[in-house]
Amino acid sequence: MRIEFDRDTCVGMFQCVAEWDAFEKNVDDGKADLRGAEEIEADVFSLEVPDDAELDAKFAARTCPVDAIRLYDDDGEQVI
Repeated sequence: MRIEFDRDTCVGMFQCVAEWDAFEKNVDDGKADLRGAEEIEADVFSLEVPDDAELDAKFAARTCPVDAIRLYDDDGEQVI
């Protein structure tokens, strides 16, 4: 499973931070950061989700009020 985070879309509600510890508050920017992620295009970050963190990643994606987080299965199909 892979997660993509569109930081430009993020509005800093930090609900993802409460759901998964891979996200952290960046109070200087007023947005979340996805630790260890690779920037795949301008302000879009991607990270492979460890098997034991898939549920947390799903909760983080579902709680984002602006849909800045997307999850893809191993076949590349968007699941959230």
